[in-house]
Amino acid sequence: MHFSIPDTQECTDHNGSNYTGFNIHINGEYHCTVRYKQLFNLHEQLKKFNGNELNFPPFPPKKYLPLTPNQLEDRRSLLEKYIQAVGQSTSLINLDLFYAFLLTAQQESTGERVREVEIDVFLMNGYKITVSASSNERSYSILEKACSQINLPNPYVYYFSLFLILREENGELTIIRKLQDFESPYISQKNIAGNLKIMLRKSYWDPEYDLELMHDRVSLNLLYVQTVSDIEKRWILCGKNTREQLAILQARGAKKEYLDVARNLRYYGYVQFKECICDYPTPDSKVVVSAGQRELNLRIEVPGGEIKDRSFKVTRMRCWRITTHNDIIETDVQTVLQKDPQLDLSFEYLMSKDNLQWITITSEQAILMAVCLQSIVDELLLKKSGAKFKQVNLTPIMFSVDLPRDFRNGSFSYMKRDGSSQVINLSQSSSEDTLSSSPNGTMRLGRSEPTMSMKKLSEKLSNLTNRNSSNTRQPLVENDAFEGIGDEDL
Repeated sequence: MHFSIPDTQECTDHNGSNYTGFNIHINGEYHCTVRYKQLFNLHEQLKKFNGNELNFPPFPPKKYLPLTPNQLEDRRSLLEKYIQAVGQSTSLINLDLFYAFLLTAQQESTGERVREVEIDVFLMNGYKITVSASSNERSYSILEKACSQINLPNPYVYYFSLFLILREENGELTIIRKLQDFESPYISQKNIAGNLKIMLRKSYWDPEYDLELMHDRVSLNLLYVQTVSDIEKRWILCGKNTREQLAILQARGAKKEYLDVARNLRYYGYVQFKECICDYPTPDSKVVVSAGQRELNLRIEVPGGEIKDRSFKVTRMRCWRITTHNDIIETDVQTVLQKDPQLDLSFEYLMSKDNLQWITITSEQAILMAVCLQSIVDELLLKKSGAKFKQVNLTPIMFSVDLPRDFRNGSFSYMKRDGSSQVINLSQSSSEDTLSSSPNGTMRLGRSEPTMSMKKLSEKLSNLTNRNSSNTRQPLVENDAFEGIGDEDL
């Protein structure tokens, strides 16, 4: 996951005292605002869970005097590095404690009280499933309820996921992101601007998994409606004759036969992104990027209008990173930050034996591309280990007897912004009581954009020069599936 703390905001508690809130963004979207002491409390509890692991990320030290602007910027930067380190730690990122903290912080930041709501989940053909749930229920719970309503067998539920998808004015669909288990689909959809729908799509890359799912009527139908949709919006390429053949099969309702044909088409099972810019094969090349089947594929527009295809295998990517360019713009009236920061996805690729080359893609969907890369790698490693997809959790989470006493009952203490504590049930990641928002000034709830809160921009620019006039880089993600390849394998 891609964590960042791009900015802060000045908030006011119920006593009228000011404090600094740190805005956490996950996978490119605003998620929550937390105080330093809340993250410190999380850090202390993660240490109890994690024992004395040597690689536990350091936490920024406390300060006992008011912070200067430079010190505040240093703290923001250090907290960002801390949360990024936690996000890359396999022993920490999957803890229910961490997920419960993020979910509860999301709820507190939005001021959303726990109540019963109806959530609409759509299939790719527009069929609507209405789920009754609590407003703070996690994504996996909504997924399980939606799949239960359409009678999808339990072993197949986690071959699918919920996605936030934007319907453009021209009818085009754009995948914003996959909903994660640390968030509430209801809150996330409500607080991101735009005509967003929660949609059910398959959540795997290897088409071999299709063969098992096609034996079941419901999962076969889910694969079918997604494939029809992807062909209609030309994410899957097919010629005129094949398109006519598919139209005949569709008219007959021959879903399995339709999939048998479609599964052999180029870009079947891929996610396609908007046209963007790449420095390969030449600087400022226009490309259409697709992710799927263990590769990142570029359709490159070359002089004369010809389109060339170039594939980059994930097993030959040694590492990748996200870089944010958020420049300062000088005008005659004022100095402002660029509204929409430029995002780069850079990966180091083994072009041939002993020849590693960095390739950079500039796209507003760069973070989603990186998330897809990590998902492809995770699935590849899962298959190599012989493990199976996650199954529906039909029993409460059980905790080992050697866990710290505080967590043996399956709960942890969440510190609110006002310093009070609240018991959170880890097995449900919901609170025993409801959270209410305290007065905190204007809260940023929309899409990810630079936020200056209530602090004057001029007061921050002197401290942000290094951050905004140069690159802000996510730490390198080392690829565990990287395999050395010699020239003879090319």
